[in-house]
Amino acid sequence: MKRIILIICLGFLVFSCRSKKSVVTKRPSQTRQIENKPVEEVNTNETPKVYASKTEQYIDDYKAVAQQEMSLYGIPASITLAQGILESGSGNGRLSVEANNHFGIKCHEWTGARIYHDDDKEQECFRKYKDAKYSFRDHSLFLTERKRYSKLFDLKKEDYKGWAKGLRAAGYATDKQYPQKLISLIERYKLDDLDKEVLGDSYTKFELPKTAEMVTYTVSKGDTLYSISRRYNITVKELQNINGLNDTAISIGQILVVKPTSEN
Repeated sequence: MKRIILIICLGFLVFSCRSKKSVVTKRPSQTRQIENKPVEEVNTNETPKVYASKTEQYIDDYKAVAQQEMSLYGIPASITLAQGILESGSGNGRLSVEANNHFGIKCHEWTGARIYHDDDKEQECFRKYKDAKYSFRDHSLFLTERKRYSKLFDLKKEDYKGWAKGLRAAGYATDKQYPQKLISLIERYKLDDLDKEVLGDSYTKFELPKTAEMVTYTVSKGDTLYSISRRYNITVKELQNINGLNDTAISIGQILVVKPTSEN
């Protein structure tokens, strides 16, 4: 009888041990299933945006900044972007690449970082910024804080032609064709649409009598004044006079007027 009882107890122990082992072996597999649950997938195959030109990319990169500056300081976004394109060579000029200076603003009373670059004179002092957005803000402050530009703010924000001419008259640039270059860029890339977005319902179309359209050319790799003059059937001397050039040096991204307006 004792033997029977002993055999029954041993059998019960063996059965209970097997049951515990089967539970233990199942737990890790359940844990692994939870750990291996797929997380939300991130699409890494998005097609990068393709631009027709460096200028179009520049506009896309900085249009929001220009519109913000318009909202805060009242300078048309179209004018700000056109100046940035022209002064920085669509972001490819030395000042913009090495100093984040997109508007060719010189040192004057500047106490911050600086860079030296040949302009009207050799090795002139220009302002240097940590980020391009500070260049846009300094451009706004530069215009709003100087009395010589005060008349610009009497103009309508829609009057980009008046702003372009006013900048030249106030001494922002020495290039006689500076206003026409800005206007050409604004109209070619429809930058005034950015002004409309900021002004909203208060926007009213501003028109001036039409004149013969100015034609400009953006310098590409391998171009020379001679090759450009041949293309547009004018002389090198005429090209120099139209664009205020003292020599034949040109740079990639530089915008040249090859046919001025009838009023110029």
